[in-house]
Amino acid sequence: MTSDARNPRACLLGTGRALPAAQENAAPSDAPPADGAPSEASAGRGRRRAAAGETTSDLAARAARAALDAAGLGPRDLGMIILATSSGDAPMPATAVYVQQKLGAELIPSFDLSASLTGFLYGLSVANQFVTAGTLRHVLVIGADLLSRRVDPRDRAAAALFGDGAGAVVVGPAAGDGRGILSVSLRADGKKADVLQVPGGGSAEPLTQERLADRRHALRVNHAELRRAVEERLGVQALAAIEAAGLTPADLDWVIPHHADAHLAGLLAERLGCPTQRVFGALDAAGASAGSVAMALDEGLRDGRIQPGHRVLLCALGGGLTWGGAVVRV
Repeated sequence: MTSDARNPRACLLGTGRALPAAQENAAPSDAPPADGAPSEASAGRGRRRAAAGETTSDLAARAARAALDAAGLGPRDLGMIILATSSGDAPMPATAVYVQQKLGAELIPSFDLSASLTGFLYGLSVANQFVTAGTLRHVLVIGADLLSRRVDPRDRAAAALFGDGAGAVVVGPAAGDGRGILSVSLRADGKKADVLQVPGGGSAEPLTQERLADRRHALRVNHAELRRAVEERLGVQALAAIEAAGLTPADLDWVIPHHADAHLAGLLAERLGCPTQRVFGALDAAGASAGSVAMALDEGLRDGRIQPGHRVLLCALGGGLTWGGAVVRV
């Protein structure tokens, strides 16, 4: 939360997004069905997949350039780059340094942040603190994932849920007109770490031929537990973020969750007591993990549905488990 939600000191100066050029089916047609698969209406048919040779840093850099252009700034105006991702270009170094290189930014701090689908909100919170404190003037926050390369193709439900994409914002000083980051409220529950995870490839399970054969390097999802967590946690945290901003649900113009799912939209609308029409569903952004919320925000701003001065709730839940909400006046 900012020190004074009614007088924010950091705001979103520009937004951007990037999608792969290719568009493919959510799962191979010959893959076996999986328990807990989402309905066809909400599974994200036509989810975009990165082309061969396309990397997370490629999409992140494209989204970043769009956000910088919207802010009227250049890479050399940045004081920091924060990249939220669970599918970086490599285990080491941080993918953010590749983004820094591709943008041609100065020798500024550039690092990755891992909080699954909630990563963008975690990054937004970090940027907000730096700008609000006056330590930095402009911070680039990117959420980007290529989870199509983490998914086990035998898990049709996961393949349907997760795709590729990147969204970015430039955070800078607020103008004193009431627009800005009004609150950020975050949570995590490590006791639920196995609900959404990639178990192999780290220090606990270095990859071996046996673990590769068992696909321990692929994304594993407990779909029933993940759905239950979303239903139990997301609305509660959304209300916490709204209260921290000094607002009520009636004050919101839009609600942007991490997935364009009709069931999730209905649950959030019911919990917040708002019309489902105010729950923003951007199908291209759905399933892009850390990129989803930022991509949907950019889409709404660029197509005119989200207008300057609108109050927007951003909310997400992902592996960790992590979840959170943020209220911004754009």
